[in-house]
Amino acid sequence: MLNPVNDAFKTQLRAVLPAAAFKDDTAPYLTEPRGRWAGQGLVAAPGSTQEVVTVVKACADARIGIVPYSGGTGLVGGQLMPDGPAPVVLSLERMNRIRDVYPTENVLVCDAGVILADVQKAAADVGRLFPLSLASEGSARIGGLLSTNAGGVNVLRYGNARAQCLGLEVVRPDGTIWQGLTRLRKDNTGYDLRNLIIGAEGTLGIITAAALKLAPRPAGVGAAMMVVRSPQAALELLALAGERIGDGISAFEIINRQGFDFLSEVGPEIKQPFADTPEWCVLIDVGLPAGLAPDDALEELFAAAFAADLVSDGVIAQSHAQRAAFWHIRESIPEANRRIGSISSHDISVPLSAIPAFIEKGAKVLSKVGAFRINCFGHLGDGNLHYNVFPMQGKTRADYESVRPRVKDVVHDLVHQMDGSVSAEHGVGRLKVADLERYADPVKLAMLHSIKDALDPLGIMNPGAVLRQGQ
Repeated sequence: MLNPVNDAFKTQLRAVLPAAAFKDDTAPYLTEPRGRWAGQGLVAAPGSTQEVVTVVKACADARIGIVPYSGGTGLVGGQLMPDGPAPVVLSLERMNRIRDVYPTENVLVCDAGVILADVQKAAADVGRLFPLSLASEGSARIGGLLSTNAGGVNVLRYGNARAQCLGLEVVRPDGTIWQGLTRLRKDNTGYDLRNLIIGAEGTLGIITAAALKLAPRPAGVGAAMMVVRSPQAALELLALAGERIGDGISAFEIINRQGFDFLSEVGPEIKQPFADTPEWCVLIDVGLPAGLAPDDALEELFAAAFAADLVSDGVIAQSHAQRAAFWHIRESIPEANRRIGSISSHDISVPLSAIPAFIEKGAKVLSKVGAFRINCFGHLGDGNLHYNVFPMQGKTRADYESVRPRVKDVVHDLVHQMDGSVSAEHGVGRLKVADLERYADPVKLAMLHSIKDALDPLGIMNPGAVLRQGQ
């Protein structure tokens, strides 16, 4: 059993950490973006790995839970603990130093509290690219991104956060430090501890630093929005793009008419690319080496796709500003969703070839539950859809509270039936603990519990996240 933070423990911690480690205003650390839960606990922000050690050892001695807090942008409740004994909320924001950059190695080493946009800038300053990119990159921090194995728009080309990390420094639940901050690309000396920690959501230890892989900056970049006749046509366009452009495709996003309609409803300041809103379109982003012209590649792709009756219209960005405008549309859709207020949001993945059938079947199974607006969009290139269900116009999500669990279940049941995952890139957190129990292979679940028990026998690391506490 864990104990709650009490006044004696607060006094003890304040005696061994500097005043800067404590926050007068703790409210921002105890809320989450969708406003469904409120957290609790003492917020502490250590400024170094050694200060993290101090906090962890004190919590281990007192059997007090620790909830690691990174940028606070997580959507599954992994960064807060709404009930149970009050924990220490451990913020990494003061650990925000770029430690070293090795341009010839394409490696950057940084503290876990560095904001993603700052890593991207540090890479750009030496003529390199850190390709992890997502809408929250101005506030999301490296530790949290690795702990959730974040995805984003460039997974098709560069992989998830896991694929962009070489080494880690981690404070273990007993306060010892795993010095795994290697810059090696080949190291077959035992179990892959790095990839065990990545995606563990802070339940096995606290990432305090990372060695990140950089990439060459493409000599030329381009983007296009193309109207496709259906999700099946979008999938065929993806295959055609792969044949013609190969690894030059950085991102391939699918957008449904509902997303454009939501932007018109709550974000009329955003200029939309087509006079007549299409039912489906894709946003294709490419980055090519010197000697190859992105605009020519996209024009040739459009011509071939038009001849194959896959696309009916398209716009190719004629400037960096227009390319940025295309991406602004895509990245504004989640904000429009938030303003509308979803009944139930789903971060799912299914095998690529199953996507058209999933979209068709999803609408059918939901129609049996009620009348909804569905905004289906996301990373078609890697099979990850954000399949979000909204109230009909004139209603709010509060009107659907009684059916919300049913909506989630029918969507997730369909995903499972189609050999998919109910958590593609957001993680499990606390929101999807029951889903993991419901859909995971029992042997996998048993292995996860064995790992947790072995590495965190006291159960102090992010209690209740990923795995149900006490089981």
